[in-house]
Amino acid sequence: MISNPAIKPKVATPALILASAVVALCAVFVLQNLAVSWPPDAVQVFGWAAVLPSTFILCIIWLLRTHRRRDWLANAKLRWSHLEEEKRAHRTTAEITVLSIDALEPTGSWITINWNRFGHVQHVWLEALEEPIWVGSVLLISPDPTQIRPGAPWPATYYVQASNFLAWAPVTKLGQNRGSYAAAIR
Repeated sequence: MISNPAIKPKVATPALILASAVVALCAVFVLQNLAVSWPPDAVQVFGWAAVLPSTFILCIIWLLRTHRRRDWLANAKLRWSHLEEEKRAHRTTAEITVLSIDALEPTGSWITINWNRFGHVQHVWLEALEEPIWVGSVLLISPDPTQIRPGAPWPATYYVQASNFLAWAPVTKLGQNRGSYAAAIR
């Protein structure tokens, strides 16, 4: 299964926190029983045989999730740096946030976007790109002046050519929400 690279991975989930708390309580209980009655009996040895591997497994899960999040944050920082460089390099750009991918086709995709600067939600045809685009991505595009003009109404469907696509980054820029993504989903 390929996970969405636009969504920040979670480190702590309710199940992981609950499992960690249960294992910690069991470890305290086993340690307390061990301190009260020495030498250990079969029940205490069985308790240690259950608590130690569980603690080890939970520590590995916490470390892997922390590492995955740190890698994601580093990648997100690089993507945003690239997006900002592209924005400075091109004269006119627009940031759009992908709200949903409605239909995938060999030549492109029907997606729903939010124009971050204007807060306008629109249906878009996006030509096929070299890399996949995910829900929650902020795309930097060169807007087509023949489709959107100041003072003119928004077109019912916007068409994004692959040549107008400049860069993409995750919607969350190091903990900051970009655009009005959350408001557009509601």
